[in-house]
Amino acid sequence: MMDRRTILILVLACLAAAGGWWLQYRWVNALPTQPAAPAGTHLLTVGDSAADYALPDLANQPTTLAKWHGKVVLLNFWATWCAPCRAEMPVLSRLQREQAANGLQIVGIAMDQPASAAAFLKQMPVDYPILIGIDADPVPTTTFGDTAGLLPYSVLIGRDGRIRKTKLGALDPATIADWLAAVNTTKS
Repeated sequence: MMDRRTILILVLACLAAAGGWWLQYRWVNALPTQPAAPAGTHLLTVGDSAADYALPDLANQPTTLAKWHGKVVLLNFWATWCAPCRAEMPVLSRLQREQAANGLQIVGIAMDQPASAAAFLKQMPVDYPILIGIDADPVPTTTFGDTAGLLPYSVLIGRDGRIRKTKLGALDPATIADWLAAVNTTKS
């Protein structure tokens, strides 16, 4: 039979383990706060129109977001070297196939050189268009509010071309569902 001292030690050990797990979970899952934007940089924020924003596609043809006016647009900034970006690409590709008829358009913005992005997409094709953001000035992630320049970064744009939501870090199914419910991807 255990004495009080042994029970107290076990309780304290369990509390320490739980506290350690909680701290580790918060540390690993914590995202940094966004630093201030560089002086003179105009940031697009929630509520702003993004319809006029343009970047080149993989064939170096300028493409404006107005091309998808009337659709819900999910911009996803990614890079070939970004493991969370690569992990969410199949999910986004499946989402594009499933929700295209409901007016959803996912647009990937590669923060890589066009040749690197094209080579990567041969190995991991996606069902949505890819634009190139690496050489844009100012940097597209900064323009859309990711002043830390971290990836992945996603921006939800409503049918009216206005920014509705932004998220630093990989998109999870619950966030995607909440975002789509918030903009009602069903046709009206």
